[in-house]
Parts: sequence; C-alpha cells; structure tokens
Amino acid sequence: MIERAHEELVAGNLEDRRLENVRPLVRDSWERSWRLRVGAEGLPPLALDAEELERYRLDHPLADAMAMIRRLLLPGDPAESGVVVAVGDHAGRLLWVEGDLDKRVLSGEMGFVAGADWSEGAVGTSAPGTALRLGESVQIHQAEHYNRLVHPWSCTAAPVLDPETKRILGVIDVTGGPEVATPQARLLVDATARAVESELLVARLRARGTNASAPPRRAARRAAPIRTMLRVLGRDRALLEVFATDAETVVELSARHAEILLMLAIHRQGMSAERLAELVYGEGASPDTLRPEMVRLRKVLQRSAPELAPESRPYRLGVPLETDAHNVLSLLDRGAHRVALRSYRGPALPESTAPGVEELRDGIRAALREAMLTEASIDVLLAYADIPEGAEDVEVLRMCLEMLPARSPRRAGLVSRIEKLES
Repeated sequence: MIERAHEELVAGNLEDRRLENVRPLVRDSWERSWRLRVGAEGLPPLALDAEELERYRLDHPLADAMAMIRRLLLPGDPAESGVVVAVGDHAGRLLWVEGDLDKRVLSGEMGFVAGADWSEGAVGTSAPGTALRLGESVQIHQAEHYNRLVHPWSCTAAPVLDPETKRILGVIDVTGGPEVATPQARLLVDATARAVESELLVARLRARGTNASAPPRRAARRAAPIRTMLRVLGRDRALLEVFATDAETVVELSARHAEILLMLAIHRQGMSAERLAELVYGEGASPDTLRPEMVRLRKVLQRSAPELAPESRPYRLGVPLETDAHNVLSLLDRGAHRVALRSYRGPALPESTAPGVEELRDGIRAALREAMLTEASIDVLLAYADIPEGAEDVEVLRMCLEMLPARSPRRAGLVSRIEKLES
C-alpha cells in the first residue's frame, strides 16, 4: 500500500486517497521532497571531497564526541555490528560512516558514504535529513524513504544541539534492517545525542575554568557557506549550480568559460596568467588571449555566483568549487565503485581540446578503468563493460568472462563481443 502511495505522490498526484494511509510525518516530508524536485532514484551529491572532508572533520564540534558515539552505538566489534552508524553536520553532510563492514559496502552503493549530502533537499525523506528538518528524532521504515534506492533500509536519527545556544550542530543516524527502527532503537539514539550534548557542555565548562552555574556565553552564529557545483561530465556546455539557503540557480556556461572554471576548480592554490592560458589554449599561448575571456566570465559569475568571481595575481577562486568529475574520483578512492560508475556521465567536456581538460579526462578514464579491473565486483564490472569506456576493452570483457559462473547466460554475448573486437 505505501509503495503505491509513494508512486502516486512521485507522479504528482498529491490528492490521491492512498496518501491518507501514510504517516503524516512521512507524507509531509514526501510532499516537501516532491516540491523541491528531488529525484526519486538519484544518488546523493558528494558535497565534500576527501581533502575537504578531512579538514572539516578535524574542526567539527562532534569530532571529540566520536569515541562516545562509538562506545554507545557500536559496542564490541563494529565490523560485525550489523548496523551502520553515521554522524553528519547541520546541513546533512555525512562526516563519519562506520559500523558493519558488509552493510557499509551495500549502503555505499546507494551513496551512503562520508562526504555525501543526505539532507532532505538532496535525497528526500530519510532519518538524518528529516530529523534535521524537524529538529527532533525520526524513524523511517523502508518504503517510507522518498528515494527508491533506500527502500531496502530502515533508519533512526536524532539531531545534536549546541547545549547553550540550542543551534543544531549535527545528526546521529543508525541504519540497517527493521530492527534499527524500533522504539528501543529510538530511545538509544536519543540517549546518545543527549549524552553527547552533556559531554560538550562539560568540556566547555572545564575549558573556561568555571562551574556549571556561570551564565552561558552565546556562540557567534555563522552564516552557512554557499555551495557550488560544476557539472562537466558528458557535457560540452557545463552547468554551474549555485545552492543558497533558500534558492538554487543553474547557469549554462559557454565551452571556453567551462574550461577556465574547471581549471580554476582543479588548481585551488591558484595559477599565473601564463599557466592558465597554456592549460586552456595550449603551449605558448599568450595571456592576452585569456584576459578578455576572464572579463566576460567575471560578468557571468557576478550575476549568478559573485563569490566565485576569480581573483587575479594569481588567478584563483575565492571559495571552493565542487565538480562532478572530482566527485567520481573521490568515490573511487573510498571504494564506492557502483556509485562512482553511476555518477560517471561520460568524459569531461568531451569536445574540448584544452590541454588541461584532456589531462583531467584521461586521468578519470584511467582511474575508473583501474578501479574496475582491480577491485570491482562482477555486476559492477559488467555495468562498466556496457558504457563506451569499457565496451571495446578486451581485457575488461575477458575479466568478466573469468568472473562469471560457467553457466551464466551472459557468457555467450561476451564471447561474441570479444571475437568481433579481435577480428
């Protein structure tokens, strides 16, 4: 019944009578997800690459509480705990994902990995995202998730509040089978969140050298940083997505502007005009050719994302710019091969002849192939063999043959493809 109600809502039938049988909390979250145009089968965006994730975790308020969270939610051997425990920040970005090894591999295939955005606006109804949206603990059972990829899972999550300002610092989530969405599980996750808040307060009081009766000092409220994403995979005209707290802007860039912005996103430390001109136009290119394009690019960005307007001497971006290309590389580094393959939409700016773009394109292709050949499971390797990068790779096809069972019906097709390529 709930699956049918979900199908009707995703199709836009918000008045369907089947929705009356869905829990109000879930139904309201579904409607919010639908109105935000969240995909019902999409993978979550990777909001933090490996370097950003490591740096952000070091400074996050919940870093010092991780030992307590592990002790309370992952007693014994975490790798055989049967559950996955995730801790995210106030925006729903997962910072730590730990627990049962097998379940982490399976949940990783739906994008439940450190650095991924599991806010309600990114993946729809889920325990961590909806708990942050409502500011209270939430349990989501299997098909109650908005995203169909998450339907096999259940989860319980509770927000962690700043003990003084009551501002949300992050979220604690337990994901697994039906047993993680019981009343007992909710009590445990709630108790863990409250224990973390108490530990934070005690640590602050000790650091100040005062006692609990001293008036609390309110922490300065920081504005949430803007998030930007440059999508270049399988596209000649890149899309620049700008996410603010209350709006989203999408700008289609010209081929040249896409090349320049991609190079600046890669070389975060900045580059001279001469070096950037070589990466975009080729060896020996004059910076005078580049400068008019930079002026035009700044004008485009001033209208849509002024924070991204490049600085000069050296040329660099003032804020980090994510790219879908680097997200694929980061997913491969974390062993999330299935998610990386699904996220790979094709070569980066495929028609571009800019030397810097060609180097990135070849690097992604090589990293993807190496991961598929050395670490991927048979179903992921078969999926790789169906995309252009793997379709004519005899070594890949032969490895598929070696890994398939002797009576697999797919063997005949692979043999035929290999024979055609070798002839």
